[in-house]
Order: sequence, then structure tokens, then C-alpha cells
Amino acid sequence: MIFEILTLFPEFFSSPLKQSVVGKAIVKGIIQVTAHNLRDFTLDKHKTTDDSPYGGGHGMVMKVEPMARAIEALKAGRPDATVVMTTPQGERFTQKTAAEFASLPALIIICGRYEGYDERIRAFADREVSVGDYVLSGGEIPALAIVDAVARLVPGVLGEPGSSESDSFSAGLLEYPQYTRPEEFRGMTVPEVLLSGNHASIEKWRRREALKRTFQKRPDLIPLADLTDEDRAFIEELKRGKV
Repeated sequence: MIFEILTLFPEFFSSPLKQSVVGKAIVKGIIQVTAHNLRDFTLDKHKTTDDSPYGGGHGMVMKVEPMARAIEALKAGRPDATVVMTTPQGERFTQKTAAEFASLPALIIICGRYEGYDERIRAFADREVSVGDYVLSGGEIPALAIVDAVARLVPGVLGEPGSSESDSFSAGLLEYPQYTRPEEFRGMTVPEVLLSGNHASIEKWRRREALKRTFQKRPDLIPLADLTDEDRAFIEELKRGKV
């Protein structure tokens, strides 16, 4: 899969893209990530990418011409790419969104800065996404989050093909508790069921713990999850405080 990032700060991505899962996937050629300097698509000698807003107001606004020129240049080479705008006004980026993006051949991610985008830039984007209800200095951190979340769902990126399937949000629930050696640490012990070797019991425990954790920490996810009748009965027990 290919990621093209449009940014005023391409050097921002240098170190993160060399690390961990994403870095290894790039070295192996499973994914390709390129950060393009938006200033390279300007025509004036000052390489201007922003200007003061019409109607007055605080801050500067990203200009439409260089952004449109940059998107069109990248799309010319990758006509099947989906253009993603990072903006607080976009749809919430979720695990479901990441899975949708992972099925695409290429993404062009545009990073905002300053006071925001010239509204006409939206005409060149296919999707608008937000990584949360807060404001950052620019779209570079959201772009990195998108690349990381999407890349790990691309076949071959993770060492264990099924390891992403139990991640939080993948099944609509938070992930169950995890443990490793030692069995006891300062009086805190590993649940006996995980040491039993009974895989059916372990799977049942994990499912219930995922339901319990989601019910306690993110109850808003419960109505959206794919639940069985047994799951629903267990949640009713949680509501009545019987578990």
C-alpha cells in the first residue's frame, strides 16, 4: 500500500517512519510512505502557502492553489489514490475507517496548518477525518496516526497475521486484559483460567472481560458492537451488578 503525505514539514516524518512496525514494513517494501513538501508546488519566489483570511480575523489560511496543484500532481501518478483531509471537522477516524483505508491501493493525506484550509480545498478531498475532539498545531500527528493504524492492517505488516483481530475496537469492544510472566508480582496474580490450558474456557473468559471492560470504560460502544444473545445476557448481569 502507498501513502503520500502533503505537508509543510516533511522532516517531521523522518524519525517516526523508521521505527517499529511501520519502519520494518517500509524496509520490506510492504508499504511505501512519502512526505512531500507543499512548498514545492508553489509558483512564487517566497513559496507562499498561506495568506490572511478574507473578511478579517486571526491567523492565516492555507491557500487553495498550491494544495490543488500538489493533489493533482500526485493524482496524475496515482489516479486510484483516495485523498484524505485531516481536519477537526471531519468524520471521526476509527478502527473501521482504518480497515476501509487498508483495503485501498493508495492514500494521499493532506496536513493542515495555521488557522485552517481555504474552503475550496475541500473540493479536492474524497474524505475528511478527525482523530479526536481537540485541536493540534497541524495535521502531521493525525497523518502519522492514520498511517500507523492503517499500515498494521495491511497483510504482511504484522508478524502474527491474526494479532490485529483482537485489538481494541476491532470487534467493537475494548480488548480483554493481557498477562505474561511472572505468574505473581507483588501479590498480583495471573487469572487461573489463563494457566488452565482450556482454550474454550480462555476464550469465554476473554470475551466476558472484553465486555466488562467496555461496559465499564466505554459503554457508548456497547450498542454498536456485534453481540450474541449470551453477550447480551452477560451485559444485563453487569447492569444488575451480579458480576
